[in-house]
Amino acid sequence: MGFSTLSSVNCNYCTVGLGWKSSSLFPHLNSFPKIISNGLLLPNKKSYKLIFPRASASSSDPILVKAARGEPVNRPPAWMMRQAGRYMAVYRKLAEKHPSFRERSETTDLIVQISLQPWEAFHPDGVIIFSDILTPLPAFGVPFDIEEIRGPVIQSPIRTQEDLKALHPIDLEKLQFVGDSLRILRNEVGNQAAVLGFVGAPWTIATYIVEGGTTRTYTTIKSMCHKEPHLLRALLSHLAKAIAEYIIFQVESGAHCIQIFDSWGGQLPPVMWDQWSKPYIEEIVRVVKEKCPQTPLVLYINGNGGFLERMKTTGVDVIGLDWTVDMADGRKRLGTDTSIQGNVDPAYLFSPLPALTNEIKRVVKCAGTKGHILNLGHGVLVGTPEEAVAHFFDVARSLKFDTQVEKNDAVGVA
Repeated sequence: MGFSTLSSVNCNYCTVGLGWKSSSLFPHLNSFPKIISNGLLLPNKKSYKLIFPRASASSSDPILVKAARGEPVNRPPAWMMRQAGRYMAVYRKLAEKHPSFRERSETTDLIVQISLQPWEAFHPDGVIIFSDILTPLPAFGVPFDIEEIRGPVIQSPIRTQEDLKALHPIDLEKLQFVGDSLRILRNEVGNQAAVLGFVGAPWTIATYIVEGGTTRTYTTIKSMCHKEPHLLRALLSHLAKAIAEYIIFQVESGAHCIQIFDSWGGQLPPVMWDQWSKPYIEEIVRVVKEKCPQTPLVLYINGNGGFLERMKTTGVDVIGLDWTVDMADGRKRLGTDTSIQGNVDPAYLFSPLPALTNEIKRVVKCAGTKGHILNLGHGVLVGTPEEAVAHFFDVARSLKFDTQVEKNDAVGVA
């Protein structure tokens, strides 16, 4: 099979950091009017508005975008879910000055700083905006708080027809900090990396809105499926419309690619996911593809081993695999016409570096050379050594696909 130096790496179905510094945080914005906010340069909203053209296939597209579309690439692009966060010392230092998560994720200059921290340290192929899947809720009528112990709290959960009256169409003006942040990030990284936006899927967002926050049982919303199905459908339909508009807003603000997190979709039996999650994801994909046909959409479900074929039929471009799915099995089930993302177990980042190297090579080999974005199977864990994260990206950059071999499984090390 022409596997070059990875011939000793096995998977079940086959035998198988760069630093960046700048004297100015945003050196590419010199031609635009600016204001100063907390000592950082920001666009002047009154005189500066930059709308990026909707994505179209181009030879200058970042490698991650090409891989998402299934186009030829010479190595696997790599990024990590939760690649900005508490495992980084620079983030912890910033969080001491700004202890409110809402402030950190809803203030443009802080969003940009945090989003760029892993870019400066590790130079990943994707720079994801520092935000939260609940961020857009107040923009369509659902206020929330984040408490230190309990996490997200929604004081007025939606559980009756009367509660639905609080909802309204999404007001994107209330999310201007997201648009501004994406514009700055796009200017900062250019096409050196893909700027990634993200949203929560309707079912996952609905679990918070109905349960009133996080839950381990999902009993209230699962009961609603049977007791108040019309109410739940109305809520999910409203969320699908709002989320689709939010995705288009992110794309027009500069995002190259959007990931849809149906984090709690895996809590549903597959037959219920078909009824209560899939149709609303399909509607989002339909609307977004009409407006932004070249923008890759990624779908991730935590615990998705029983959902892969179902996820594929939603029409998304990329399926994210968690680490409980064998990569070779995932590729076999999804075929080579669907791109895949993942799926190194985040715990490997606590292992000796040679073990991490071997696992990365195994995953890449089993995924093949076409349509694979290297990632973790879930987000970076708190306490992860930064040295291991740097090593992850160094190994990813060292892997080269053997262009002399036409099969979809030839990988070598430069």
